Amino acid sequence: MIAVYFLSYAHTIVMAYSYKGSISFGLVYIPVTLQSSIKQNDIGFNMIDKKTKSRVRYKKTCEECAGREVKQEDIVKGFQYEDGKYVIFEEKDFEKLKSKKDKNITIEQFVEISEVDPIYYDKPYYVVPTGAEKAYVVLLTAMEQSGKAAIAKTVLGTKETLVMIRAKDGQMLLNTLFFADEVVKNPAKEITEKGNAAELKMAQTIIESMTGKFEPEKYKDEYREKVQQAIEKKIAGKEIASPKEKYMGTVSNLMEALTKSLELTKQPKVKTAPAKRTPAKKKKQA
Repeated sequence: MIAVYFLSYAHTIVMAYSYKGSISFGLVYIPVTLQSSIKQNDIGFNMIDKKTKSRVRYKKTCEECAGREVKQEDIVKGFQYEDGKYVIFEEKDFEKLKSKKDKNITIEQFVEISEVDPIYYDKPYYVVPTGAEKAYVVLLTAMEQSGKAAIAKTVLGTKETLVMIRAKDGQMLLNTLFFADEVVKNPAKEITEKGNAAELKMAQTIIESMTGKFEPEKYKDEYREKVQQAIEKKIAGKEIASPKEKYMGTVSNLMEALTKSLELTKQPKVKTAPAKRTPAKKKKQA
């Protein structure tokens, strides 16, 4: 069973997932929990009525409730098999369908990590052992040394889920994966255009000049900072001004665009100091 909780601290949404079960391969069972490895730094906005400036709220009701709000404990799942006719499913019904295999994360095979295209990746978790730690370490070390990942299936909630378990830097990680039939075909038409040798060489030169080690800590959510600064300006009663963009000019053909792009990559990057944040003024107490 997966439980989801949303906690908001200073505009940061911490998504805490909990799963208790076991990883099984062959006759080996390792009891584990899954802990989310991601937090969302979204700035929370409420929906406000434009005229009254009051908060818009929603309530759950039904077609024959005459506007009466339906409490969460009175809501069940229903499958419509004919117009207006439903079969009702409660949580205990779904639990009855689960076999021991469904409740475990059952490894079905091991694969090269590079074989799993990132398009199949969904959500990442840390795998934390709650027992059988020796078996956990043996599996973790064996996967890390071999460079292999485990493909497994389990039922999370009411949905069977494909997962990949991998090892990195002494940690066991799990990614839920999309099934093949969930990944839609690329709608782009077949492209018949081809670049000439000079254009391809220029593009490769640009790629080479921009190549470096991936350092995720270098990348910051700059737009979020702009939104935060705009909020503070609004609080202070100031108007939001659009930034002045540097005119890059236009180019007449691909080769010219590639040549100018290469020139830009050779220019030294100007580091701008981060804008100082002005704390919101506290309201004086009467």
